[in-house]
Amino acid sequence: MEQRTRIWSDIDYERNGKQVDWLHLPHSVTRSAYGMIDIPVAVVRNGEGPTALFTAGNHGDEYEGQVALCNLIRELSPETIRGRVIMLPALNLPAVMAGTRVSPIDGGNLNRSFPGSPDGTVTQQIAHYVDSVLFPRADLFHDLHSGGGSLAYMPFASTHEGPDPAVNARGLAALRNFGAPVSLHWRQGADPRYSPGAAMRRGVPALGGEFGGGGSLNRTALAFLEEGLIRTLRFLGILPGGPPEPRPTRMFEVPDQDCFVYAPDGGVFEPATAIGDSVRRGDLCGRIHYVDDPARPPTPCFFKRDGVVVCQRHPARCERGDCLAHLAIEVA
Repeated sequence: MEQRTRIWSDIDYERNGKQVDWLHLPHSVTRSAYGMIDIPVAVVRNGEGPTALFTAGNHGDEYEGQVALCNLIRELSPETIRGRVIMLPALNLPAVMAGTRVSPIDGGNLNRSFPGSPDGTVTQQIAHYVDSVLFPRADLFHDLHSGGGSLAYMPFASTHEGPDPAVNARGLAALRNFGAPVSLHWRQGADPRYSPGAAMRRGVPALGGEFGGGGSLNRTALAFLEEGLIRTLRFLGILPGGPPEPRPTRMFEVPDQDCFVYAPDGGVFEPATAIGDSVRRGDLCGRIHYVDDPARPPTPCFFKRDGVVVCQRHPARCERGDCLAHLAIEVA
């Protein structure tokens, strides 16, 4: 399983106890001919049992998950669990250290790079290691995201719709157990280039979420994210106490591409709504202003369906094709 990957580590995934170490990705540059990119990884194991795989820093400018996993790594001890927890708080380390969505080394977007390649770019090699080494060990995968520097989000936990109904059902059960105030079901399908789609292709239920955005750290979202991770470990039976009590959550779906509004031109985006607003088809999403041509009338942008605004562009400056906002549909 590990033989084809170029990434190596002193971590032993089958050893009991707590290990905090690095994945070493060979990266030869002028400064360091035999250099490595060292990606932090932690494994806490106590005997046989389920495995939870938690990752953050898939995009480097998304911070709630990075902090939540650092806290969990320090706090979780092997004697309190049954099974195994694998945690990578800075999965795309080059992007994390640069505070950017994509890798400054190869321009790769890790969440568009699965299943990756053992002989590809740095980003493709990271994706390949997760897909070939970590997913086969996991009983549940949770990749922690937020809106990063370009988007502000209503914080939520989420799951995707994949081709296997049994995997979908396990993912929805885990999502409801997570107990976020807002839960979202991406019904457009699980793109296999995304980490959840890659995990589901291997039969692993996958959760995600957007726990903030705007390039900052949302304290409220961090708190329910950390609590949700503990609830997940109890749900899997890794932590004792049995499944936690159900918690009310507002359930939303994103059924199709009509939920998204994109900029038809570059300019300055003036939103007409706020996150959390309910809108109808044809309502004004916002206007794009042209400050370099002030006599030109602003271009209005409209919503294509009814829904609730769960995401909005954070920087006012936009270019043609930028996502300005997207909706989700509340369901029973």
